[in-house]
Amino acid sequence: MFTGIVKDMAKVVNISREGRAYGLTVMSEAISKGTEIGDSIAVNGVCLTIAKKNDGLLYFDVVDETMRKTSLHRIKKGDTVNLEGALRAGDPIGGHFVLGHVDCLGEITGIAGDAKDFFIEVTVPEGFSGSIVEKGSVAIDGVSLTLVVVGKNKFRVYIIPHTLKATTLNAKRLGDELNIEFDILGKYVLKSMGPGQAGRITESFLKEKGFV
Repeated sequence: MFTGIVKDMAKVVNISREGRAYGLTVMSEAISKGTEIGDSIAVNGVCLTIAKKNDGLLYFDVVDETMRKTSLHRIKKGDTVNLEGALRAGDPIGGHFVLGHVDCLGEITGIAGDAKDFFIEVTVPEGFSGSIVEKGSVAIDGVSLTLVVVGKNKFRVYIIPHTLKATTLNAKRLGDELNIEFDILGKYVLKSMGPGQAGRITESFLKEKGFV
């Protein structure tokens, strides 16, 4: 489990394919120092397991399905990715609970502002519109953000200067794909309500039920 607070931006050193499996190697001295083989790391919001490590290099094995269903299928050598180590007992939770299991790919359909007032507008497949909750949490490429509803299957996130500087969101452009993981709390609420009730999930509803 993670919190959506990126700890390092790492360079992709190598990405290779052997049959239906992929090998991903990134360089991160910061993350490497506090982790061991077998630990979970969120790479652009995707939970991966360290297969090997050596002199700041982290090696991951990635299955074909993960590559296809996340934005990892577009990364290449030299790209930068967001990294976060798994939450440990006693660690502060600065963002929200993030599992590292991507729900869908979103597309940037709007982007504007400057370093002090910057926002990204994201469009997601219609089947996920029920998970869009005003002022709810969302992980975008592993970054914990608060969403603002702007349409049935669209939302907007405002990004403060520190987050813009400390994550790969500063390099995003119109049309780019993003890994989207909606708040696990909202997904549990949606499931408990049953079919056809997604439109009832609002901030006031969550407060009424004691979730926020």
